[in-house]
Amino acid sequence: MLLSRDTENAMKPTAIDWSDCPLVEVVPGKVGGVPILIHSRVQADAIVENYEGGETVEDIADNFDLPEDHVRQVVAFAARQKTLQLQ
Repeated sequence: MLLSRDTENAMKPTAIDWSDCPLVEVVPGKVGGVPILIHSRVQADAIVENYEGGETVEDIADNFDLPEDHVRQVVAFAARQKTLQLQ
């Protein structure tokens, strides 16, 4: 199946700048230096990908052993960042 260029662009993952998210840190040498939730080894992008894949906040929190509030905040931050990038 061929996709239009607009559809292809809409499907491409958008890199999120996590630097202003208080729940995310980058620690060289920890999980390869990718953005992770503080006090964990959970990649911030994994939270977003699971949510966008249809998982509920409750399931993500349970699966990654995180507070539901942290999952909500990370998902909301990512949504704001993606909106800013589209403008």
